Amino acid sequence: MADKKAQTRERILDAASAALIGRGPEQPSVNEIMGAAGLTVGGFYAHFESKEALMLEAFDRLLRQRRAAMAQMDEQLPCQERRALMAAFYLSRKHRDTSEQACPLPSTVGDIPRLPEGFQAVLAEHLELMVAQLSSCPEESDKVLADVALMVGGLVLARALGTGDLSDRVLRAAKSAVV
Repeated sequence: MADKKAQTRERILDAASAALIGRGPEQPSVNEIMGAAGLTVGGFYAHFESKEALMLEAFDRLLRQRRAAMAQMDEQLPCQERRALMAAFYLSRKHRDTSEQACPLPSTVGDIPRLPEGFQAVLAEHLELMVAQLSSCPEESDKVLADVALMVGGLVLARALGTGDLSDRVLRAAKSAVV
């Protein structure tokens, strides 16, 4: 029974993660998320105390997954090369145009100031861990932080512009500024 409950919880988190990436943490309704998970709204509160709690957990989970993917990069590469590799993927057309396995930050960061404080805490925690993961020495941490900010901002602009030439130019410009 506990296994089935855990599997159901994972289905809900998967649906919430997809909704968060696509539309941010505020817009998707519990009904929409539960429907996407193939469940009825009635069972929601057996797994989460509120929509905010669900979206916060989905946000945290997505950022953990992103950091785990970054950890797959060869640690023997110099810091600058790892950032260049990350920028090549992050600021690509493929990443701009995907709705699966996409970074949650472009759809979320604008909403965070209006969300419960837990979202800011999760963002700050993951940002610090990401900077540490991409820095080979403390002196590089501000450069890494600037690169992450540039990548997220570049992707936000590129997605807002759609798939045209100006969007592609934003991706190229941001990518070239990282390295």
